[in-house]
Amino acid sequence: MRLRMGSDAMGLNEDNTFAIWFKAVRFHYVPPSFLPAILCSLIAWSSGHRPDIPGFLMVVIGVTINHFGLNMLDDVCDYLHAVDTPETEEKNPYTGGSGVLTEGLLMPKQLAAGAVLCFVLTSAIGVYLTATRGWPILALGLFGVFCSVFYTMPPIKFGYRGLGELGLLVNFGPVIGLGAYYVQARTFAVEPFLVSLVLGVMMWSEIVINEIPDYEEDRSGGKMNLVARLGKKNGVLLFVAGLVAAYAILVLATLEGFAPKVLLTGLVSLPLAIKSVAILRKHYGHKLAMMPANLAMIKVHVLTGVVMIAAYAVYSVEKGVWGSF
Repeated sequence: MRLRMGSDAMGLNEDNTFAIWFKAVRFHYVPPSFLPAILCSLIAWSSGHRPDIPGFLMVVIGVTINHFGLNMLDDVCDYLHAVDTPETEEKNPYTGGSGVLTEGLLMPKQLAAGAVLCFVLTSAIGVYLTATRGWPILALGLFGVFCSVFYTMPPIKFGYRGLGELGLLVNFGPVIGLGAYYVQARTFAVEPFLVSLVLGVMMWSEIVINEIPDYEEDRSGGKMNLVARLGKKNGVLLFVAGLVAAYAILVLATLEGFAPKVLLTGLVSLPLAIKSVAILRKHYGHKLAMMPANLAMIKVHVLTGVVMIAAYAVYSVEKGVWGSF
């Protein structure tokens, strides 16, 4: 009853269809999909490859829709496995599912149908890009959709087996990044791999910190992710290790000449990351008290991606790339 009343207070009821589905796709978690796509497209353009705007738009739309599907299917599976339940007393709004199932706003079959539609649309875009831009898109696309579908879906459900964090790191970094780069350049390169890896490793940290408040619910529902397996204290260590690795890759990629020095502006998010670590270390045992840490990590990921995109845009202008097209 408490959860339903909260939804009604926000104007979410059976008659507010758009608001319900917007809540269901959890758009605030979707930037990790389209940021590496935009970033690595810019890397290709800054390297002198002619912009393929239709291809760029299809990639960005495709990965965004795919993430919608992932979020909705994850909701359905967690609900059916009793990981997300209406009885949850303390709820950190930056973790867990969207709440549309536990609050009775949608039925599982409705949300599952929405996820299927998203995967069908993503697959259609992937098939078209494969036919017009090259077969590597098929390999990357199949891997990405496979991981999205079986992240929480039986019989594989690798997110329940301690492999979800690694899968998201790979997909929301190099897989999306290299796919977007290939559409523009028709080849692969080290630079987009390393730069997208920064965002992929940050995705690792974002997932880990979101698992900490859900520790009890995940274990009771059999969702044995890394935090559920190793405990909250070790989860803090995994979170910090991911942040350290992400910033280290960013710095080393520039210092070793794999990326332009202007990319170091991505370090602007470091104070927010330090703030998130400080809050988490103090409050990792309290779901609601660590909310600012979860929010700070979301901001870290988005800010780093946006600043790196801006850095490559400036770099392209300085090189006079746009004038050559």
